[in-house]
Order: sequence, then structure tokens, then C-alpha cells
Amino acid sequence: MASKLQSGGRLRPVDLARAHGLSTQAVRNYEEAGILPAADRTEYGYRTYTPLHARALRAFLALVPGHGHGTAASIMRAVNGDALDEAFRIVDESHAQLLDDRRTLQAVETALRDLDPAAAEAGPAGVPGGPGGGMFIGPLAGRLGIRPATLRKWERAGLVRPRRDPRTGYRLYDEAAVRDARLTHQLRRGGYLLEQIAPLIAQVRSAGGLEPLEGALHDWHARLSARARAMLKGAAELEAYLRERTDDPGTTQERSSA
Repeated sequence: MASKLQSGGRLRPVDLARAHGLSTQAVRNYEEAGILPAADRTEYGYRTYTPLHARALRAFLALVPGHGHGTAASIMRAVNGDALDEAFRIVDESHAQLLDDRRTLQAVETALRDLDPAAAEAGPAGVPGGPGGGMFIGPLAGRLGIRPATLRKWERAGLVRPRRDPRTGYRLYDEAAVRDARLTHQLRRGGYLLEQIAPLIAQVRSAGGLEPLEGALHDWHARLSARARAMLKGAAELEAYLRERTDDPGTTQERSSA
């Protein structure tokens, strides 16, 4: 296949598939989804591809680890449809989401520092909103930007333990319960499942220290860094594909005849 690419020869679906460990059907599916440019056909109806298609496939596969399959597909469809501004907007939104995830991680780390015993000895700030400095479910859900039903779900999973107001029977979240709700919310935004969060919350509550949570945050840091590097690699491959599209006379003819 390398000689065909270097000489600008025609490629079969299997040529593209083998180079990336894909099935030929996957290559056809990518073309039908607009991830690859439309292929030419032989007189017998067989698809033929070019090095430009190979470059498009490399760009898409490089974009997936950093942006996800759906976003990478949307970027490639926009590029192949000559909607470059739309493609760049999608890339920008994905980078903005990564930045938001970094800010979320920072918020979790701030919450972790708030759990430090020395900080606790300095005196709690108090949680206004209900009797005895607690919060009812509605105000807490509003502060976190979630539905009350989500807090009840977390309670059933043992992640949050509100007490009951003796006068009304309503759930009342004291400072510890608000802390657990904040940590659960931040970790959920970081991609953790409820069953993964449960032992972290349990360790936070226990005298065993905060090491499990610190380990989770270290892993989160590593995943964000890996995603950022993958985005850089994807950007390089996308730029190479854009440059080749510009230089390829076939795409120029397609745009002028469209």
C-alpha cells in the first residue's frame, strides 16, 4: 500500500482498512457518514479511493481520542462539506469543554482541601437555608444546577446522607451532606460512575484519610493531559488533511462544479 500512496495510485477499501486495523465495511460506513470524501466508482461499481481518502481517515482516527467519535465525525463532515468555519467552531467547543473539565477538577481539589482536618478545626462556614444551618433539597439542587431527583438518587446510592427536619419531615442537608453532594457532583462531571464514587465518599467520611480521593484526582489529571495531547495530534493530522485537500485538483474541481 505504501507504494500506491507515494505514487498517488488508486486504493481499494481493503487498502485503507488494513492500514488501520479496520474492516472494509467500516471504511464504507465512514464514507457514507461523510467522514471520508465520496469515492469514485469503477465501471463495475466498485469504490476506488485515493491518498486523499487515506489522509482523511488518518485525520479522523487521530481526532477521535481527543474529541470523541461523534465530535470527530462532525468535524470531518464539516470539512468535507467545505464548511470550515463550522468545523473550527466544533473544534473550539471541544477545547472549551476540556477547559471546563480542568476547572471542574480544580473545584474538586478545592473541595478536597476543604476536607482537611486542619481546615475543619478552623471553624465551619455554615450552610444557610434551613433550620440549624442546613439546606432543604430544592435550594441545594439549585445551587448545584441539578434536579432534586438526582439528589434523591445519590441518597439511595449512599453518597449523600441528609437528616430529616423534625418539624416537617423534609430532607435537610447539613454541612457534611452538602460537602458529599458537592464532591459527588464534581466527580460525576469528571466521568466517574456512582459505584466508583461510593468508596471515595466512604473514605472521606472515615478516619482512613483522603488517599483514595487523591488517587482518583491524580488519575483525572492524567486523563485530561492525555486528552490534551491527543487533541494536539488530531489538530496536526487535520491540518495535513486540509492542506492536502487544498492542493488536490480533484477537490478543487468538485467545489467548482458544485
